[in-house]
Amino acid sequence: MPVDHYENFPVASILMPSRLRPAVEAIYAFARSADDLADEGDATPEQRIAALAAYEAALGRIGRDEAGLEPLFARLAGAVHAHALPLQPFYDLLSAFKQDITVTRYATYDSLLDYCARSANPVGTLMLHLYDAADDDNLRDSAAICSALQIINFLQDVAIDMQKERIYLPLEDLTRFAVSPAHLDRKDNQAKWRQLMAFEVERARALMLSGAPLAKRLKGRIGFELRLVIQGGLRILEAIEAVEYDVFRRRPKLEKRDWIKVFWRALRM
Repeated sequence: MPVDHYENFPVASILMPSRLRPAVEAIYAFARSADDLADEGDATPEQRIAALAAYEAALGRIGRDEAGLEPLFARLAGAVHAHALPLQPFYDLLSAFKQDITVTRYATYDSLLDYCARSANPVGTLMLHLYDAADDDNLRDSAAICSALQIINFLQDVAIDMQKERIYLPLEDLTRFAVSPAHLDRKDNQAKWRQLMAFEVERARALMLSGAPLAKRLKGRIGFELRLVIQGGLRILEAIEAVEYDVFRRRPKLEKRDWIKVFWRALRM
């Protein structure tokens, strides 16, 4: 899942086997720091892209098993070699972070899914490799779950993204529901906005459910962890519906009481 989703799913670190935690921490540190290079601070776009290019160069050094890596990359190299992790997912993450620097709109749903395939799905791919469960069916369903989580996060954060002059709702959908990209939060848009968001929520729910069989196939901790993640994502969609899609006044998120429901639903899966 995308790195900024961990706030919604804190159980993941609790359920993860201790033998895998160093690798997951190394992966997270790489992704979090690279994401910050793309988004945080006062660097120019050119400086951000150059910094991410340096991360790509470090991945190349890991692939060549070179010595003398900086601590962040040395820890990642240890995880890569210990668990035979593929490097392509890390390159994909960097590609998405670079795209965040230059792309602030997505014309179509397909173009948004392409972004999710690089910004979100790689983490699911890496988790499956850590658990020695990266077969074709599992990778397909993991991609659906991760992309759904990314899109759910976008639905939560419409107001926050607007402040960054970004829109992650497909422009073709805004056109379909006659919602102006420049005036998403206008009161005279309310009825059209609710129709648009109802459509987006239902599509995200369908995408999540399409990948849900993965959580039933995987046994043990990873299976239960994934069931919690799925139910957490679905619960956030319900929270968006509960506020009648008004994500501008209050960002829907999981509260303590929601986790009881999430846990129970995960058990029932």
